[in-house]
Amino acid sequence: MRKLFCVILFFLSFTVRADDEDNSPVRTADEEKINFSVSADVVSTYVWRGSYQAGTSIQPCLEFTAGNFSIGTWGSVDIAGLGYKELNLMACYSFKNVTAGFFDYWVAGEMNYRYFDFSQSTLHLLDAWLTYDFDRLPMTIGWYTIVAGDEQFSKYEKKGKMKKAFPTYIEAIYTFPVKEVNLEATIGVSPWKSGVIYNRADEGGQTDGFAVVNLSLKASKDIKITEHYSFPVYGQLILNPAKEDLFLVFGIKF
Repeated sequence: MRKLFCVILFFLSFTVRADDEDNSPVRTADEEKINFSVSADVVSTYVWRGSYQAGTSIQPCLEFTAGNFSIGTWGSVDIAGLGYKELNLMACYSFKNVTAGFFDYWVAGEMNYRYFDFSQSTLHLLDAWLTYDFDRLPMTIGWYTIVAGDEQFSKYEKKGKMKKAFPTYIEAIYTFPVKEVNLEATIGVSPWKSGVIYNRADEGGQTDGFAVVNLSLKASKDIKITEHYSFPVYGQLILNPAKEDLFLVFGIKF
């Protein structure tokens, strides 16, 4: 995990010129392969893979892309200032329909510090993932497995001993338009015992096997402000059958 972290910091240290306006000079092919983007979401509730994380939150994102390679950072802080703080690093590579990468999650809460602690008591989680985009269907499937990090989340107890859980989340997303609204249907499952990440409400804080943890329908639409500027808003209904929990989330993307 230390090596991945150092590589990400190395690439983030470069200064990258952002996209020019429409009246900028014509770019070369190499320049068009390089992009730096800045965005942010404001959400009424922060729900991750079917589980509640925090209330109303601001979620900024920075991403640098060079050809098929991307690195970035994403964070979330609750607006109420109740101490929830998350900072994630990402690195991935795309080849045709396949994208493979890593997430480094750091969900420590404000005032917990210890960002550079990568010992067995680390507050980091390293998530390895692989996605595939279908050619003839507007659908993406993804496999995400926690391979290292915080033992509280990545292990479970069996016969008095702690076992490596390798918490895994498998997701399928299908997108389709209805008039001017873009719809996104998602199903996410936890295929085996996963520690306390994808938990049931009645199983002592952990799934005991296969469980559907995320069923959602997201509707998004661009709101036009001026002739040259618009931003998307979205609503999302999220059901976690394993927890018997239900959310209705509203978000704005800038």
